[in-house]
Amino acid sequence: MKIGFVVNDIETEKAEYTTNRLAMAAKEMGHEAWYMGIGDFAYLPDGSLSTKARAGDAKSYRSLERHLSDIQKPEVEQLLGLEEFDVVMLRNDPADDAESDPWRNNAGVAFGQLIASSGVLVVNDPTSLANALSKAYFQHFPEVVRPRTLISRDEDMIEEFISDLGGKAVLKPLQGSGGAGVFLVDRKEAPNLTQIIEAISRDGYVVAQEYLPEAVNGDVRMFVMNGQPLMHQGEYAAFRRTNKTKDIRSNMSAGGKAEKVTVTDAMLEMVEVVRPKLVSDGMFLVGLDIVGDKLMEINVFSPGGLGSAQALYDVNFAPAIIGELERKVNIRRHYPEIGNHNLATS
Repeated sequence: MKIGFVVNDIETEKAEYTTNRLAMAAKEMGHEAWYMGIGDFAYLPDGSLSTKARAGDAKSYRSLERHLSDIQKPEVEQLLGLEEFDVVMLRNDPADDAESDPWRNNAGVAFGQLIASSGVLVVNDPTSLANALSKAYFQHFPEVVRPRTLISRDEDMIEEFISDLGGKAVLKPLQGSGGAGVFLVDRKEAPNLTQIIEAISRDGYVVAQEYLPEAVNGDVRMFVMNGQPLMHQGEYAAFRRTNKTKDIRSNMSAGGKAEKVTVTDAMLEMVEVVRPKLVSDGMFLVGLDIVGDKLMEINVFSPGGLGSAQALYDVNFAPAIIGELERKVNIRRHYPEIGNHNLATS
């Protein structure tokens, strides 16, 4: 297979990222693994699509660092027709560029849709990703797995909602990821509430969410593939993220630490609840963030943490994901009439 991995910017990628692990696993399994940045696409006058792309030229690599180092060499860049690819995996995070380069926000899904229309398998399905560019997508999942939530820019409405919750809530922007702009407010923060709301609403809507006491124990990141918990060699790709500081965020990018976790029946039941929509939306690989008996977030763009899971359980989960892409490409060869939306989670 010829696989393309779309990232925000090749130069800012890091060796430990999940994308690099997937690309290296693909290469080790005999496939071509190409990186392309979100600004590297072109739609040509004849209707064809091209991209600048980079790949490591060694037959095999001993380390993730060496693999990415070769990819980041400018001289290896080539101009390729996107119709040459079997799979394109959208791994860019629109939230990363929301402030610095707003044009990048929907470029991935826009070109992803064009690529899919040319017959190349694109995961996750770009049409559904276009509907998931904000945290409002989360509200389409059943209420039983979601904390109580208000989305508004009205200060009085937000304050009343927080009061109804007993004076304690989590506030965060509707757009964004990685724990950016997340605040825990309680009665002690009451004098600063107006400023917090103003700071978040300056860039859009405010998400006010019920605070879950279990959050003191961190959250659980669980990978879900094809609507099923990702399991390989008898282990789940899941781990607990904790933060020993007073920071309420447990994201790895915000200083969170990974620990082993026992996957419970309650966690598996949450997957059952969200599976129908994930499958219906063509969400091939996602990350569920679980606190207690609720989901805090569903990361559908660039779920990370495969390295943490591998270190904890001594299992490389990346080959299982690439193996699923192999299977889907074989299905496409026999059944070209199956659309991208359905094939992504078949």
